[in-house]
Amino acid sequence: MRVIIKADYDGLSTWAAEHVIECINKAKPTKEHPFVLGLPTGSTPIGMYKALVQACKEGRVSFKNVVTFNMDEYVGLPVEHPESYHSFMYRNLFDHIDCPKENVHILNGNAENWEEECCAYEAAIRAAGGIDLFIGGVGVDGHLAFNEPGSSLTSRTRRMPLTTDTRVVNSRFFDNKVENVPEFALTVGVGTVMDAREVMVLINGHGKAGALRDAVEGPVTHMRTVSALQMHENGIIVCDEAATDELKVATYRYFKDIERNA
Repeated sequence: MRVIIKADYDGLSTWAAEHVIECINKAKPTKEHPFVLGLPTGSTPIGMYKALVQACKEGRVSFKNVVTFNMDEYVGLPVEHPESYHSFMYRNLFDHIDCPKENVHILNGNAENWEEECCAYEAAIRAAGGIDLFIGGVGVDGHLAFNEPGSSLTSRTRRMPLTTDTRVVNSRFFDNKVENVPEFALTVGVGTVMDAREVMVLINGHGKAGALRDAVEGPVTHMRTVSALQMHENGIIVCDEAATDELKVATYRYFKDIERNA
């Protein structure tokens, strides 16, 4: 696992965006052989998305031959709701880049049969040739996507009940009213994410320090699903200094040294 430690959130966002740009350009995707990108939501990736939008406008990267799969979506929230992940993705990324709409895949949280929806999502990922780079965020309790503590590390796309802690944290997007946060979400599984050829997780702020500690130093456990990244041969964590507050000094110094040129 690589751990890239940047000074602040802006540095984290810039590094992550540049890595995405490098991966896409290196792949030289075509319509017949697109680059397949897994994408997260939440507050953490917004800075990266802004940098990607700017790079696209500058002609440094194109998303014309990029196929995307989002990590998750709330169950029962109308697509047009401002806090649906459909709305989030178009507002922060898709409305501003050249990615064809038909290349965008986001789980349908209003599907009549969520099991069929989840199976179809897994099938679509396979049909696309698998995901080249899956980008994720992490919750304060170490959950990856909406794979809450206790999720199987081999889990696939499915419906998940959201913990009270997750709903309280996410209530900031719903007028600080926990009762307005959906109780369920559709989410890719830990196994779905780990199947990607490369996984990059973004972690920022002191509030996520425990999650970063567990991801890097803790045991691989279903109680901290992000810890599964330790088992991936091409796993990267990009974090800021504030998120390293609970790392051992030796761990911090090791990654600062080995990634000094990153």
